[in-house]
Amino acid sequence: MIRRCLPWPDARLRTPAPPVEAITDEIRAIWTDMIDTMEAMPGVGLAAPQIGVMLRLAVVDASEGRGQAVRMANPEVLHASVQLRPHEEASPNLPGVSALIERPRAVTVRFLNEAGEVEEKDFVGLWATSAQHQIDHLNGRMYFDRLGKVKRDMLLRKARKMG
Repeated sequence: MIRRCLPWPDARLRTPAPPVEAITDEIRAIWTDMIDTMEAMPGVGLAAPQIGVMLRLAVVDASEGRGQAVRMANPEVLHASVQLRPHEEASPNLPGVSALIERPRAVTVRFLNEAGEVEEKDFVGLWATSAQHQIDHLNGRMYFDRLGKVKRDMLLRKARKMG
């Protein structure tokens, strides 16, 4: 089921999400809805707070053919590369605007997987960018928080004009 993304500046987008206690059928169903929503955008990732579900859940799929979504509960970055990679980032919560954001090119992320097991996975390139973007959402941060004040204010002004 495709879920509606919360419009910025909904307060839930600024609220850190609490951790997931256990992987249940309900959690798996939320992940399925998140993947459907991500595919419909189309996007390369989605965090549960973006659709109003206040749990530390994220999905990432930067594969060419799609269908390779990684489902993560309670993801955390264990290691990030020193080398940065710029990428034009956007969010369905603030449509019509984007910004060039530099993030580590590669990250190692620890999370609970679909089976409820702790997994560590290396993400590189767009996969790494998306994983970090989703973890920011889980911490109540938006991609434009990584911009300087002037650029951030310009982006939000432009978004308001479009809205």
